[in-house]
Amino acid sequence: MERLRKFADFLEILIISFFVMLMISTYIFRIFTVNGDSMRDTLKSGDKVIAWNICNNLKQGDIVVIRADKSVTLNDDNSLEIKDGINETIVKRIIATGGQTIDIDFGSGAVYVNDKRIFEDYLKLGLTHKDEGAFDYPIKVPQGYVFVMGDYRSLSEDSRSAEIGFIPTENIIGKVIFRISPLNKIGKIG
Repeated sequence: MERLRKFADFLEILIISFFVMLMISTYIFRIFTVNGDSMRDTLKSGDKVIAWNICNNLKQGDIVVIRADKSVTLNDDNSLEIKDGINETIVKRIIATGGQTIDIDFGSGAVYVNDKRIFEDYLKLGLTHKDEGAFDYPIKVPQGYVFVMGDYRSLSEDSRSAEIGFIPTENIIGKVIFRISPLNKIGKIG
């Protein structure tokens, strides 16, 4: 009888632990695998990262996991045009948030937010020389949206592309906070 009670206690702890982990992984953080090289050298294809699901305070420089099922660009009258996106989960860096104005000098590769050049020390593979044609710069990011780019600018398909455009904040799944794989690169991301 004692053995049965101990087994029942163990089973109860196991079930509770399972549900606690399920709730944490659903509502607090999730694990994602980076697909593609658009975030090199910061993140590489195959890296596993933990993303914090609670994203109330997103800011310039944050790396985020995005559900890119919508493409949001501007019509000729500057109203939002919403189309189907690429229907992929992507990882990019926030360059500008709602209300900020972004300008890109594709000749020099410089990126400006609110008329100030941003310092992008994470760009190891070249500056922003590729215009993907989604916008005429400068543009103001609408409230409730962000403008994102990958760290490998010549390879990245990001907000510069009409296939992606502005990202609605509700499409941000989480903020990348930690790399868990490969083992030799485990550590905080930011």
